[in-house]
Amino acid sequence: QVQLVESGGGLVQAGGSLRLSCAASGRTFNSYLMGWFRQAPGKEREFVAAVDWSGGWTYYADSVKGRFTISRDNAKNTVYLQMNSLKPEDTAVYYCAARRGYDTILTLTTRPGAYDYWGQGTQVTVSS
Repeated sequence: QVQLVESGGGLVQAGGSLRLSCAASGRTFNSYLMGWFRQAPGKEREFVAAVDWSGGWTYYADSVKGRFTISRDNAKNTVYLQMNSLKPEDTAVYYCAARRGYDTILTLTTRPGAYDYWGQGTQVTVSS
């Protein structure tokens, strides 16, 4: 069982930055691929970024590539999402998720249903 707790959301002006954190419980954090998803009102949950167990492999949605950076610190059981050059369309609830295993198959990595554990979400609001 893994519990995930996100933090770092808030209100920021367009062009600004935020860093989200996701703290995980348990002693097997480094056996999970970690992902960030987001969900805006009236829209489906969408993939944002993922990082493999080692931190050596990352993958991003086209909409955030070049602006967001995902990373992890296995010693601290924490995954991060650094968000720069934020846009109003980035406004959403951001969720951290964990998927057991070491594979990085994209069809699984980008699919919400493929993840085993979810955090409660943190709101990010970008004003224009």
